[in-house]
Amino acid sequence: MKSLLKYLNGYKKECILSPLFKLLEVVFELLVPLVMAAIIDIGIGNEDKSFIIKMCIVLVVLGIVGLISAITAQYFAAKAAVGFSAKLRYALFKHINTLSFSEIDTLGTSSLITKLTSDVNQVQNGVNLALRLILRSPFVVAGAMIMAFTLNAKAALVFVVVIPVLCVVVFAIMFYSIPMYKKVQAQLDKVLKITRENLTGVRVIRAFNKERDEIERYNETNEELTSLQLFVGRLSAIMNPLTYIIINLGIVALIYYGGIKVNAGAISQGEVVALVNYMSQILVEVVKLANLVISINKALACANRIEAVFNVEPSITDKAEVFMPEKDSEYIVEFNHVNLRYKDAGEDALTDIDFKVKKGEIVGIIGGTGSGKSSVVNMIPRFYDASEGEVKVNGVNVKDMSVEKLRDMVGIVMQKAVLFKGTIRENMRWGKGDATDEEIYRALDISQSREFVEQKENKLDEMIEQGGKNLSGGQRQRLTIARAIVKNPDILILDDSASALDFATDAKLRKAIRQMEGDTTVFIVSQRTSSIQHADKIVVLEDGNVVMIGTHSELLEKCEEYQEIHYSQIEKNKTENNKIENSKKGGSV
Repeated sequence: MKSLLKYLNGYKKECILSPLFKLLEVVFELLVPLVMAAIIDIGIGNEDKSFIIKMCIVLVVLGIVGLISAITAQYFAAKAAVGFSAKLRYALFKHINTLSFSEIDTLGTSSLITKLTSDVNQVQNGVNLALRLILRSPFVVAGAMIMAFTLNAKAALVFVVVIPVLCVVVFAIMFYSIPMYKKVQAQLDKVLKITRENLTGVRVIRAFNKERDEIERYNETNEELTSLQLFVGRLSAIMNPLTYIIINLGIVALIYYGGIKVNAGAISQGEVVALVNYMSQILVEVVKLANLVISINKALACANRIEAVFNVEPSITDKAEVFMPEKDSEYIVEFNHVNLRYKDAGEDALTDIDFKVKKGEIVGIIGGTGSGKSSVVNMIPRFYDASEGEVKVNGVNVKDMSVEKLRDMVGIVMQKAVLFKGTIRENMRWGKGDATDEEIYRALDISQSREFVEQKENKLDEMIEQGGKNLSGGQRQRLTIARAIVKNPDILILDDSASALDFATDAKLRKAIRQMEGDTTVFIVSQRTSSIQHADKIVVLEDGNVVMIGTHSELLEKCEEYQEIHYSQIEKNKTENNKIENSKKGGSV
């Protein structure tokens, strides 16, 4: 939690003024029992109506000034808490964006969303309450005790017994409840994870009739969360009745002792009433303190979770400057005996990857599921770093390059087509902020997107919904390819980005990419041999190893793995075509 307090630095004035105005409010509250005692002993005792009226006016003034102080304190506390949470949320989001894919995979997307939303809100609430109450409650307790001693030292001994007992109760419950709040937030992560999976995969769930299973899975996780919350709630709920019992026993003792002393003439009735009022004030403040402790516990648990994210150091660090060769290297991309092991993995995902690519070449990468195709291309823009060996771009180790400069050179289209809410033009300008309509239409032509874009009512100004929900899978893929092409990158990576396209459109796309102007080097990751057969070289992977590198004809002649993939796809296509022909004949009879 300490490391998060730096985000309050811009609100030092508010952090000072809020507690000060609260203390001012407390001072006026502590004066009220004395005024009440004077009304009873002097005003009522002497039947002095004018004195009673004057004291009532004093009470009203104390109430108004106390109210103004409370509102002012609340304003400054809210301003500081909201500003603090805004800075914290921004810093957390910025830090998350510095983490590599490896760290984000380890932390989990759902957990990070929880920390950015629920956890930050809990910490904000804790800061707000702390600024208003963390000094107020102890000050009231201490002030009431001091005032009680000024009225009658012997009667005030009741306070000396009651207050330590209260402290023991409050801190004991606090000690046991803090770890439980951490478990509650961790369980909330699980609930949100299942929620996210179900909302994003709702079509798959319904296609397999798994709604009932998913509802049961969600219900089990939700019940575990509920059980934890109930347990913590019961633990926290014990605090209020215990504090009431202790305080009320103290009040009973005060009244009993006061009654005896009043009869003996050792203490006035007004002083007894004042002592009871001070004890009641302590009761109210202890209840507030108990609720404050609960909120602070939640805030601390959430703050520790947020702090844990800040403590995750990004494995991929940026370098502002790098030595660049005087002339371009012969090879635009080089893999020199590269191994890759994911964080906490038992073995390498890639082993001894070694090949070189010249500028302007088209490179195909193919292999079975889990062979490491995406892992290879993800190392070029440093989404992952090599465990051993070197990945070079233009002759420079990518670890020695500025990440920003490196990724400016690379345009990448991921397996999952992701578009953002906004117009088509706005989405296309992600790669190049000042791209002209002419440049955008050129990219749309290459990606085979122009036809359906021009069919839209607003053309480039057509609004895309979040995630591209108002487009088909093939349209989304083609627009993400166009977005990467608009950037006019030195290296274009297409990571299985045409899987939703039909063979005719895929063929047109590949032909257009081959005919692109400039020296763009293209990496095509695909499951189809037809998508990469015209590549200058094809890298065949199996279980994270390079089996063979060559052209389509060379691989068909010498590489068994490539032959197996290619001929199985040809046989599959023949079978599907025969089925189509047979269905046509059957329909015409």
